[in-house]
Amino acid sequence: MLRHEFQPGRLIAGGFFTLAGVVYAGDAGGLWETPWFAVVPLVVVGLCLAGVAGIVARSLRRRRRTGRDTAPATGTEAGSTGAHPGGGPG
Repeated sequence: MLRHEFQPGRLIAGGFFTLAGVVYAGDAGGLWETPWFAVVPLVVVGLCLAGVAGIVARSLRRRRRTGRDTAPATGTEAGSTGAHPGGGPG
C-alpha cells in the first residue's frame, strides 16, 4: 500500500537537481571544467518539465477521481437529512 500518492513532477525536479549537483561535484573534483552558468539552463529545463508533469498528473488524477465518484442519482444521497426535498437549506 502506498503511503502517499506518486508525484512525477517532484521526481523529475529531484532528478535534474541531482544532475546539477553531479555536474558541480565533477567540476569540484577536477574531472572536468564547468562554467558557472552551465547549470542554469539545466535547472530551468528541469523545473519546466516538472511543472508540465505535475499539471498532467493532476489533471489525470482529477479526471479519474470525477469518473469514479459519479454515481447514478437514486434520490437518497448519503448525508442528506431529508428535511428539505431540494437537499439545500430550507
